Amino acid sequence: MRMRLGDYTASILVTMLSSAFGVLLLQGTSVLTTIISGDDIAQKESVQVALSLVSVIFFAIAVYVGGVVTANTVGTVIAGRTRVIALYRLVGASASSLRRAVAADGLLVGVVGSVLGLAVASILTPVSVSIGVATDAIPSARYDLFPVILAVPVLAVVLVTWLASWVGSRRILEVTPIQAGAAAVEPSREDIASHPVRNAGAFILIGVGVLLLAGGIALGMVNMLGVLVAMLGGILSFTGVVLGAPLFLPAILRSTGRMLGSGPAAKVAAANAVRNPARSTRATIGVVIGVTLVTMFAVASQGYVDMIMKGREAYPADYQGIDETLAVTIGVFAVLFGFSALIAAVGMVNNLSLSVLQRTREIGLLRALGFTRTQIRRMILAESVQMTVAAVGFGLVLGILYGWAGAQSLLGSILGGGFMLPSVPWLVVLGAIVAAAALSTAASIAPSRRATRISPVAALAVE
Repeated sequence: MRMRLGDYTASILVTMLSSAFGVLLLQGTSVLTTIISGDDIAQKESVQVALSLVSVIFFAIAVYVGGVVTANTVGTVIAGRTRVIALYRLVGASASSLRRAVAADGLLVGVVGSVLGLAVASILTPVSVSIGVATDAIPSARYDLFPVILAVPVLAVVLVTWLASWVGSRRILEVTPIQAGAAAVEPSREDIASHPVRNAGAFILIGVGVLLLAGGIALGMVNMLGVLVAMLGGILSFTGVVLGAPLFLPAILRSTGRMLGSGPAAKVAAANAVRNPARSTRATIGVVIGVTLVTMFAVASQGYVDMIMKGREAYPADYQGIDETLAVTIGVFAVLFGFSALIAAVGMVNNLSLSVLQRTREIGLLRALGFTRTQIRRMILAESVQMTVAAVGFGLVLGILYGWAGAQSLLGSILGGGFMLPSVPWLVVLGAIVAAAALSTAASIAPSRRATRISPVAALAVE
């Protein structure tokens, strides 16, 4: 079974951005290291170590997010093609062979996207450096922009994309030939609750991840390497959140939906979150990822600045000349922050659009039962609102926690550092919330208009 190219358009874009992100990180770190090497900063060795660690962490997060988005996208596509997969099973194809075909597509997507990302970064960095030198934003120096190590992020993204496709295609194993004669059915609450091993694994990951986060913060008070422990804790705990999300997110969505009123559209929207927990979770987790990622980087960047300023206030002589380096560092972080947000936004919009387009038959049934096009659009809008509210609240909590843990574990041990409470740049966070709401609405409303243009009879015939 081969998937349609359109099914993987978003995955190719995410893979390209992840690859470009990794290459830009290595190039940006090289540029910053060259700039710092010419400064008279007593702490420059610590700053260089911090930059190297930050580059590793940012790239690991970018690859991880790209992998989660790809797995989520593959899962969404397969959920919408259950009947087609069942037909393949009916004519003799095995689940393992179908899954290998999807994984092979993922490998191809990884190769194509990674090469494109390398090409984009290879153009952007030299141009940016040339502009910086020409405008005196950075000093003229011999920058090593194309080290051999640039192959590492490219190969890492290819591998992670292939693995994400394999993980995302696991639902194929649950498709039976008998489903070829019926509409695709999403797993119910009972089906999801009947996986005790997976559910227990999710909570174990969350527990272990939280412990590692706390350990990383404690270790970070004496050594910068604590940030690597905290990063592992963040990845494990968020993986647990993603795996366990179908157990608690639908209930949060339903509670949020009940606040939208008692009209038919609002009631159906609230009920849909629990009736189809896997589908509502796949759509919502994309928004959670986006909000968490943006909030995390915003809080981490603000914490980074605050910790450096705190150290400079206590030991001004040791931090002499740090302003220029800090400004360049924050500028580079801002670009990388934008790439991260773009990766999450692409995945979020793609999954939301797919989830609505795959509901053509459901929308046709509601039309046949008397729902007007306006009511259908209100229902989709209500689902978008409840999803945005729930995801933003959840994502803010996670983002603040992860961002603070990252900054604290990285810089708690620097001269004059110590323990600091989270610093939240609320203006940036508010912008992220508005962007998430706008993207959620746009990604849901546009496909719903296409679906409502189809007559109820034609929509009911769609599988």
